[in-house]
Amino acid sequence: MANLQELTQRFLNVYGESSERLAVFHAPGRVNLIGEHTDYNGGYVFPAALTFGTTLLIRKRGDLQLGLASTNFQEHKHLPISPIVYDEADDWMNYPKGIVNELQNRGVEFGSGYDLLFHGEIPNGAGLSSSASIEVVTAYGLLTMEGCETDTVQIALLSQKSENEFNGVQCGIMDQFAVANGKKDHAILLMCDTLEYDLVPFNSGDYQLVIGNTNKRRGLVDSKYNERRSQCEQAVADLKAAFPNLTLLGQLPLADFNANKHLIKDDVVRERAQHVVEEIDRVVQSMNVLRTNDLAAFGRLMNASHDSLRDLYEVTGAELDAMVAAARTVDGVLGSRMTGAGFGGCTVSLVHKDSIETFKSEVGRQYTAATGLVADFYVCAIGNGVEQLA
Repeated sequence: MANLQELTQRFLNVYGESSERLAVFHAPGRVNLIGEHTDYNGGYVFPAALTFGTTLLIRKRGDLQLGLASTNFQEHKHLPISPIVYDEADDWMNYPKGIVNELQNRGVEFGSGYDLLFHGEIPNGAGLSSSASIEVVTAYGLLTMEGCETDTVQIALLSQKSENEFNGVQCGIMDQFAVANGKKDHAILLMCDTLEYDLVPFNSGDYQLVIGNTNKRRGLVDSKYNERRSQCEQAVADLKAAFPNLTLLGQLPLADFNANKHLIKDDVVRERAQHVVEEIDRVVQSMNVLRTNDLAAFGRLMNASHDSLRDLYEVTGAELDAMVAAARTVDGVLGSRMTGAGFGGCTVSLVHKDSIETFKSEVGRQYTAATGLVADFYVCAIGNGVEQLA
């Protein structure tokens, strides 16, 4: 967690002194433990909030201006709190701007302007939800300052809408939901279609989550994501011969799928659908084994998830596969898999605490030998969703 004394001084350096009270909020990053490419298929995901994320310092102003600054970027600016307009040149500032715009669309009338200073601890482009973290902490902070209700499910939805419509990124709900609703030492079993969710204890004992950043730019994600979506829709169209009311693969139990998968004419489309239906089943199994603290069984499910994403869904790529293969050679690793959309980004591994230093050096060495890239590693704990710190 950030040093609040240092951040307060940074805030005063940017914005100066004031008699107004300074408030501090925090929203985490997130990692998806299992359940990949299931969200847009109406299935379960299993994310968890991390202990590191985005800290926001915020203070009222005497005018209707919005001050935006970050410890991570040089530029900062003041702009009118209304109207808010997207500007590509504003880069990261468009995420908090989108939230202010969405709050105003929902009837929040700001009684004053605000100065905001963001401090991000999430590596950009790693697939750990830095944008969702900024959005959720901005919404929660501004609603709190304005004396409005802070319903974290609604905050997740308005943050997703802001990213979809103001920033033009067609993300699903998982990232914002996990950031807003996480709970320390719990993962979230979330049904993306209905937003029904359950907090599942994640008692990792002597094991810790280690996130490995491949530092591979995720250049293929958008085109391949759209291709995979259309393949899943094709699978649903073919399966309608047996299930006329089927609209999403997530509605089909594994046994029903296996009995009818011959109806999917294209071999590749059948493999895509098989990953989705089996992955949803793995998420449900994960919930059950974690309730009995069977970490070894959870590790095996993580491994099976990655292998399916590699062989059936084909979204891993050489870098993620090299990192996972290296992780599995280290004693004390129960499981390792890619997390996120794929084609770069991060892996998540469950590693015994006594093996973590060996893991970092050995996986780092093997990964660089295989790819020429240098990996970064983050040892993580599961933390709370968005909250006020001070």
